[in-house]
Amino acid sequence: MQVDLLILNAKVYNSYFKKFTEGNVAVVDGRFLYIGKRGTESFEAKEVMEAEGRFMVPGLVDIHLHIESTMVTPATFSYGLIQNGVTTIVPEPHEIANVFGLDGIREMIRASQDCTVDMLYAIPSSVPATSMETTGGAVEIADIDELLATERIICLGEIMNYVDVITDPDCKTNQILKHMRRHYPDLVIEGHCPKLLDLDLHRVIFAGVDSDHTHQTVEGMEARMAAGMFIEIQEKSMTEEVMSYLIQNDVDELFCFVTDDVMTDSLYRRGHLNHIVKKAIQMGMSPEKAIYASTFTPARRMKLHDRGAIAPNKVADFLLLSDLRELAIDQVYKHGRKVYDKKEAYRQEGKPNQFPAHYYQSVQLAPLTEADFTVRVGEDTADGRYAARVMLVKDGSTFTEEHHGEVEVRQGELSWQESPYGLIAVFERYGKNGNRGYGLIGGDTIKRGAIATTYSHDNHNLLVVGHNPQDMMLAANEVIRNQGGFCVVDDGRILANLHLPVGGILTEELLEKTAREVEELRQAMLSLGYRHYNPIMSISTHSLPVSPALKITDLGLIDVNEGKVVSLLIK
Repeated sequence: MQVDLLILNAKVYNSYFKKFTEGNVAVVDGRFLYIGKRGTESFEAKEVMEAEGRFMVPGLVDIHLHIESTMVTPATFSYGLIQNGVTTIVPEPHEIANVFGLDGIREMIRASQDCTVDMLYAIPSSVPATSMETTGGAVEIADIDELLATERIICLGEIMNYVDVITDPDCKTNQILKHMRRHYPDLVIEGHCPKLLDLDLHRVIFAGVDSDHTHQTVEGMEARMAAGMFIEIQEKSMTEEVMSYLIQNDVDELFCFVTDDVMTDSLYRRGHLNHIVKKAIQMGMSPEKAIYASTFTPARRMKLHDRGAIAPNKVADFLLLSDLRELAIDQVYKHGRKVYDKKEAYRQEGKPNQFPAHYYQSVQLAPLTEADFTVRVGEDTADGRYAARVMLVKDGSTFTEEHHGEVEVRQGELSWQESPYGLIAVFERYGKNGNRGYGLIGGDTIKRGAIATTYSHDNHNLLVVGHNPQDMMLAANEVIRNQGGFCVVDDGRILANLHLPVGGILTEELLEKTAREVEELRQAMLSLGYRHYNPIMSISTHSLPVSPALKITDLGLIDVNEGKVVSLLIK
């Protein structure tokens, strides 16, 4: 029998039994034909490869992530994924959709078409995530219908505005959910419902949302599984308690591993989904179970029945590992063709100008002045000390807490520089309304200097945090001048400057260069006193009004749990 590739003497992972068996594997037309004892006596192969007893596992499948979180383009992202054994992803481009709407989604899909990794897209369902922010674009029901008719779409991306799902039957999110159930009943619907329990949780599931990828506790995870929810475990949920529960209980069909958001330097230095699988093994999960949760169950969740297993008629995406517990990747094959070998050179070529010209001119803001960081609270507010809402940053999570502190008001202005807190400000940057929101910030954030960025989830307006107007102005204007990115300033000196000119959120630079610059950015933030396991993601989510508890947009401070704009001063 003629075959394209014959792999001999491999320890082949069987997803259906969750165990390894020794044998040979034949591949034809990019798919597995045979797995068993037959070898060269039965097959005439164009290529014979000796596995020499190495472990053969399916290509890793990541079903919940945002390419934009790595701040690189799909081509660069694919380059980073392949060497880490990730062969299929389901990206949700809601970041670029918030900047450019339907056109942004189409351009991301177009930029993914020639990538080695299969990128099967989710439609952003929550653009904007709430009505309490200004974005550059929006995704409406008609846009969803158009994408489903013209593109290969795998699922409806995470339903983020869970508060409205519960409290407002006529909200846009509920309209989308009703439309999906009526017209696309078989389409997978992804969810985002942190901390919900009991009746509120069940109401979200009743609306059609049957997965959650947010920060898990054992109590919340068990409640979700008991109600039929599929759980997507990202690294921040991998506590000892959560992992013990997953290891000790018969819940293998109810969860998988995902990355969600991976910083560029982490992708370059630590890896991607393979890093999470390796960590799970180190935390006591058997390699067989960890591989199952990163190949088979994610593929099943997304109804990708042609992959996630090494079996006849499945796509021949696989890895050869020299060390199973360390997940040491020797080679990666995609559709039966070798695409990575650790012994061979693997270089990335730059791809400039992949997007339309106007994608590089999306920050429509005039330079700011020091006066833009003066907070006016109204002439009718008498001088004196007032209780004020303060956003407290907490290491270990992108959630924040609402704290009440005291601040002085003089002649209708907030004397924030004399308080123990920094200032956080958001400036609408699409040229739509000129909105700006102000708040106070404390906790595990910077203690001096300033940081400015347009990489601020999900609206990507200009976000500035700082302790004096001079540094805040310098950081903000540098970002405006660069048409997006990050800038860190201390005492009038720029410490780090990351350019993200594609929509203010992406760069077309090479992965290695971007990783180095992101690491410099991280170190600069830490040098100003930021105390967080991921300061870049922490500050980027200060403007995410669906992530508890107190956040800020261009409309002002947001009480996320109540789903409403609240005042800075508590009168």
